[in-house]
Amino acid sequence: MDALRWRNGFLAFMGFIAGVLLLGGCAPTTRVPIATLDTPEHHAYSGMRLLENGKVADAEREFVSAMALDQTYAPAHRGLGLVLGHKGDSQAALQYMAKAEELAKGNQEKALAYVGFMRLYTQQKGEGWLEQVESYFRAAMKTLKDLPEMPDPYYHMGIAYKEAFRFSDAAGAFKKVLEINKTLMSEADQQLTLAMKIERAMPTTLIGKKVALLEKVRRIDIAALFIRELKLDQVYEDVKSPISDVPIPPDVDDHPLRTDVQKVITLGIKGLDTFPDGTFAPNEVILRASYAIMIADIIKTLTHNPSLANKYTGSISPFADVRNDVPYFNAVMVCTTRGIIEAKGGMRQSIFGPMDSISGAEALLAIRKLKEDLRLF
Repeated sequence: MDALRWRNGFLAFMGFIAGVLLLGGCAPTTRVPIATLDTPEHHAYSGMRLLENGKVADAEREFVSAMALDQTYAPAHRGLGLVLGHKGDSQAALQYMAKAEELAKGNQEKALAYVGFMRLYTQQKGEGWLEQVESYFRAAMKTLKDLPEMPDPYYHMGIAYKEAFRFSDAAGAFKKVLEINKTLMSEADQQLTLAMKIERAMPTTLIGKKVALLEKVRRIDIAALFIRELKLDQVYEDVKSPISDVPIPPDVDDHPLRTDVQKVITLGIKGLDTFPDGTFAPNEVILRASYAIMIADIIKTLTHNPSLANKYTGSISPFADVRNDVPYFNAVMVCTTRGIIEAKGGMRQSIFGPMDSISGAEALLAIRKLKEDLRLF
């Protein structure tokens, strides 16, 4: 009972500190550590790990605990600044980051405060945000000039370049993280792979560049890509008459991309038409199998080859996860044999991942390969 009472009292105390700190009240009195690992260093470290895993509330608790032990501990202020950035409180986030810079003990802590500013300006994307990020990157590099190289500034500069659609610059920054070979290796490798894939896809429109950053694309995104990146309404002009008098689906009536949806519906692309109830389901996530059906239908139309619809019927499937009797088997074969949609890990692994979602970069790369295969534009 005493232990439970102590725990509840401690949690209530932490909640009080959080409210005081984050609402801008008077700073609480520094408390005394109650356990071996009850240190500002441990709480701040745990907070950063939680924050990187998307557990913002838990991270906030840890940073508040760190500050309760030492109100002058710069990493605690930096962590709370990042938490407030995630919560959308831009002004308070920048104030905490400025305090982290002021309280920094040593050049490494100061450089990490500059990286914190980089992250906040990348999140906020206000006027001139990229210039601000580059300015703080240079400040971090200058601060670290006599210290061993730190990957953090390069990594978050890479994230900023990616968000600004400067994919080549982003790839260069992520490569630098891998060269330093300390922390953020796995994250940088994933981001480098993404940046290079987007570079290969070469999106030409703003909507294409935005979709390229999506982990999962929706039906509305594919409609926009087919009309704006592939210009499919123009490409179809000489090969297929559009469906006339197509009503606008009620669930996209007020959507900014409603025109793209209306155009794509008139093209009658298999797998990207309206549902029996007249809706379009714009936010439904696209699976690799359904994307293959769409691309295969486009190929069949543009090559004037209706036999493609059954070309691989009865064939042996090279994929362990795609039987030859499933409705999408033929489409998967059309796309993979032409190299338009890549098998997962290559054909040797015999995996396609039909029920996996397709990313924006993958969708754009398939469009790029489709253009090359059919010599479009």
